[in-house]
Amino acid sequence: MQNVRVLAVAGSPYDMGYAHGAAYAHEIGELIEERLRLSCDPFWTGGQHATLDEVLSLGRACLRHHEAFSPALMEEMHGMADATGIGVNELVIMNGFTDFVDIIANPVVLDHQRNNGFLPGDAVDCTAFVVDPAVTADGRGYLGQTWDMHASATPYVLMLDVRPDAGPALMTFTITGCVGMIGMNEHGVAVGINNLLGADGRPGVHWVYVVRAMLAQRTVGAALDVLRGAHLSGAHNYLLLGPDDDGRLRGYNIEQMATRAHVTPVETLYAHTNHCLIPAMAEVERPRKSVSHASTLARQAQADDYLDARAGAITVDTLMALTRYHEGDGLSVCAHVQAGYDVESSGACIMCPTSGELWAVWGNPCQNEYESFRIGAAAAVAGAAL
Repeated sequence: MQNVRVLAVAGSPYDMGYAHGAAYAHEIGELIEERLRLSCDPFWTGGQHATLDEVLSLGRACLRHHEAFSPALMEEMHGMADATGIGVNELVIMNGFTDFVDIIANPVVLDHQRNNGFLPGDAVDCTAFVVDPAVTADGRGYLGQTWDMHASATPYVLMLDVRPDAGPALMTFTITGCVGMIGMNEHGVAVGINNLLGADGRPGVHWVYVVRAMLAQRTVGAALDVLRGAHLSGAHNYLLLGPDDDGRLRGYNIEQMATRAHVTPVETLYAHTNHCLIPAMAEVERPRKSVSHASTLARQAQADDYLDARAGAITVDTLMALTRYHEGDGLSVCAHVQAGYDVESSGACIMCPTSGELWAVWGNPCQNEYESFRIGAAAAVAGAAL
């Protein structure tokens, strides 16, 4: 069994970024090299061929959107850049990779860049779910998911324990060098994601920065407002669960393309994989490759059937079992590398806003054991004395 690595950082945004970068400078450099290469690979960009210079240029077009969206998170990036010796542009591209490839995949954007300079101003799968207290055995709500990515990303999985000078403490299941992916804060606001393939990508803010900004909020309604107000670069499905202004636990699923969105309140339970379920969102969705398309359809059906059959008796153990689910030798919720499709479940995370607990597993959930975490629990903290 391999445990999930944990890095606790504290202090100012710059201090936290510097501590993160200093702890994992070599790995961050490896991930950036890999993701810059993949950003030029037509497999990931909807068939579009982009040069490294074009990738970096498109990255620079996004920076001003990130500066406007969250100066604090960009200070975190500057701290990481100083610690690693890597440019902020490259760090932001690596962080937002699955949104960033939506930009390259949009021929309007790439053609405009090639002909006029910048516009002014497949392959990743996850199975996610929101479960309302009404259908659990213990009366507590849960949000969880597998995190499926190119298999080369699995060694970089990290639990980041963030304790800022200003704002709530939070924990996020992420990878080295990335500010956040799946997580929950001390107020019980929890965020999960699925990648979608958008045809309307544009220079804008990448999803990981939006997740961190949502995790800086006290209520799920405020987190939803952050998402709806962001000028996004690409497509993701977001799942939210947490207390609202009246203290009641509320859940939402948001199919969020770069230029349009659909919000679905969750009354009982809701599962989502990697294809749009809302027709208006599917209108701006890129087609998936055959194995990826078959996978997302299979996992959606498996998760729906599994949760529906257990409604009223769901526990955290039930949900852990879902992340380990296999259906024969075929494509399943617990994803393994297939011939010609190098994607696996690099880990999974389940969160309970009521108790402040997170459970996470490194690598394929069927091969490793979950570990329990609690936001604000004692841990060695890096960055506080910088």
